[in-house]
Amino acid sequence: MKTAKSLHIIAFDVPFPANYGGVIDIYYKLKALQQEGVSITLHCFEYGRKPAAELNIFCKKVYYYPRKTFKNFLYGNVPYIVASRESDELLQNLRKDNHPILFEGLHSTFYLKHPDLKHRFKIVRTHNVEHDYYHHLEMVENNFFKRYFFKLESDKLKKYQSVLKNANLICAISPNDTAYFQKKFGKTLFVPAFHGNETVNIREGKGDFILYHGNLAVGENHEAAVHLINEVFSKVEFPFIIAGNNPKKELKQLVQKFEHIKLIDDGNTNQIQELIKNAQINILYTAQDTGIKLKLLNALFIGRHCIVNHKMADNTGLEGFCHIANTSVQFIKLVKDYWEKPFMDSEGQQRVEFFRSKFNNAETAIQLVNAISFESAKPEITHKKVNPNTLKSKVSLSLSSFFGF
Repeated sequence: MKTAKSLHIIAFDVPFPANYGGVIDIYYKLKALQQEGVSITLHCFEYGRKPAAELNIFCKKVYYYPRKTFKNFLYGNVPYIVASRESDELLQNLRKDNHPILFEGLHSTFYLKHPDLKHRFKIVRTHNVEHDYYHHLEMVENNFFKRYFFKLESDKLKKYQSVLKNANLICAISPNDTAYFQKKFGKTLFVPAFHGNETVNIREGKGDFILYHGNLAVGENHEAAVHLINEVFSKVEFPFIIAGNNPKKELKQLVQKFEHIKLIDDGNTNQIQELIKNAQINILYTAQDTGIKLKLLNALFIGRHCIVNHKMADNTGLEGFCHIANTSVQFIKLVKDYWEKPFMDSEGQQRVEFFRSKFNNAETAIQLVNAISFESAKPEITHKKVNPNTLKSKVSLSLSSFFGF
């Protein structure tokens, strides 16, 4: 008799609307897994985003828990992003059956090593090497108290990540992260990011502006925007648009100095998508290379020319579709080279063929389902662990098929 495919997913945030990196991966994962026949019980931590009826389309049941944001981040050894997602109600709901559990991000792993879940098949989806991510947030933060929080959190996360040894399977979001977690813990599988683009859809013709976009409240994106203005945009007289919510005062004041640079800070997801489609060039820049930048993936599905630095694209499989620049001189040269150059149909077709096989949500869902043990567990029976040798071959196969060698 075939075992029913039922799965718990613990989300660090309410994954709708799917309008930023982490929740984009979660939302479209829910959709793809449900279409693959998986019955999903979703657990969401709520802190600002409202319960979403749209999630009921893909989930058998959706639970919401308040995130305990009043917790003192100075106290204890558990990182704040984890300790604030503790919930007795969540644990009680997980105990109701013996289905496998997918923990989204290190954020949601408070109960990963709980003895009551010892015999469950547990998967952790890593979205970053979190302590590296928080270290970078520390480096770009000017506010003393925020900077101190990021430093403390990074130190705690580096120690806390050993909790991953309690997972049966780690699903990393990028090849770089896969190599890191495989070396540290073994049992790691590269599972590409789930995303909202079903087909490559690039508009014909030429755009009349150059775009940088991102959540401007995030220190990394703020610093990228300031860097690009100072080192690239201010030195070329082409029209530039910077788009994203909650820009800091410093960025607003900087943009006002230049007539050819425009800031759009009140656009919704659909408006941002239109900007990406209409731009002649999408410029993306990052100072850290963990995880995968879903905004790059999105720009390659619907945007024309993409100019990025190497940390944005290296070892993602997307390098061949980007124009790489690492210095202001290189960025300026590429902007000039591609400002008048129409996007060719042949370039779009190359993306179509690549994304059909490498970033296909349906194929990725099948890969994930095949890696999970859906066998029911009884208290006295331990789930079979993933054989490290078998998993190592799966990782090698996944990476080699992804890069084509």
